[in-house]
Amino acid sequence: MAEQPLKGIRVVDLSRVLAGPWAGQMLADLGAEVIKVERPVTGDESRTYGAAFLKGPDGEDLRQTPTFLAANRSKKSVTANLASPGGQQLVRDLIANADVVIENYKVGDLARRGLDYESLKAINPRLIYCSITGFGQTGPYRLRPGYDPVAQAMSGFMSTTGVPDGEPGAGPMKAGPSIIDLATGLYASNAILGALYRRDARGGGGEYIDLSLLDCGVAFTSHYAQQFILTDEQPRRVGTMGVSGMPGGVFDCADGKIMLAAGTERLFPKLCAILGREDLTTDPRFLTNGLRVTNRNDLIPILNEELGKWKLADFNDRLIAASIPCAPVNDIAGAFADPQVQERQMVRTVPHPRTGTIRLLGNPIQYGTMSANEHRAPPLLGEHEDEILLGLLGYSPERVAALREAGEI
Repeated sequence: MAEQPLKGIRVVDLSRVLAGPWAGQMLADLGAEVIKVERPVTGDESRTYGAAFLKGPDGEDLRQTPTFLAANRSKKSVTANLASPGGQQLVRDLIANADVVIENYKVGDLARRGLDYESLKAINPRLIYCSITGFGQTGPYRLRPGYDPVAQAMSGFMSTTGVPDGEPGAGPMKAGPSIIDLATGLYASNAILGALYRRDARGGGGEYIDLSLLDCGVAFTSHYAQQFILTDEQPRRVGTMGVSGMPGGVFDCADGKIMLAAGTERLFPKLCAILGREDLTTDPRFLTNGLRVTNRNDLIPILNEELGKWKLADFNDRLIAASIPCAPVNDIAGAFADPQVQERQMVRTVPHPRTGTIRLLGNPIQYGTMSANEHRAPPLLGEHEDEILLGLLGYSPERVAALREAGEI
């Protein structure tokens, strides 16, 4: 096995569903020991999200949905009832031996149980504590629950996505994947790595991190938000078309859709030559990229008519030969069938305690000498309880049995 950069770092992951678990999974991929603490019996809510479930060899439901499997690889699972004294003490014992805590409980929930940062830093001053909530620890909305679609709507993200006004089906549209949850998870893992570096390389102490889905949603609108800040004008929805380069976007070939980006003054004449429409390069409406963006509604129908004469594969090959950025619009099966995706090993097969093996989505980070892809199967509920409680924490078998009998784990 290659060296993993976070080997020796221990994370207690108290989070559920997606944003927090996504951050914890990133740290696990980088080599941290991530101990996932779940509710007894039911576990993380994402174990039941959706209609698809991993099945055991005899057909039983293993309580591992695609949502759970996508965000919890390489973790260890223990259970703890955080409403009980024994469950709370178990978490404190874990955190006393940890470097990082990730949690996404509502504001104030963990403070009532003595598991907030102020309480825990007393037993572990070097602790990095990351809280993820819908709206943050401050502000008038801080007590509200928050979810990805709410953040997509409130942040302005949805206003920039979807069919342009005036066209059939016009209106804001939610992104398919829970993109604000995923963005928040990435912001969280970056924030944690920054705090760890300060602590361990620069002699700093512990740190508290306050992240909100809404803040991350606003930040993730990126250049759209910056355009508004600069001009006070709402960016227009452009559907699948490019924002600042034209022609750019999804166009219709005879047998499928293609994404192309030929908006520069160097690429546009190449595209016109392939189409046999060199006249477009001298059309006053399309002389510059700025004019093509302004007059996109004139240019797009012309290009769709011309591209409709081509088979997608043939046109794609011609564009590639001319070094014009392009791609067929794949479904997910098409993406996984692509030889480039296969070469980069974005699907990994790993051992699973009940099914023998399982195929998992891979981490896209590829180091030169280190690894972010030594994946292990997402854990069964409580799978590592004895290992952690008896081994790491040194609990006696009698104490563990008593906790189970009392429903505290």
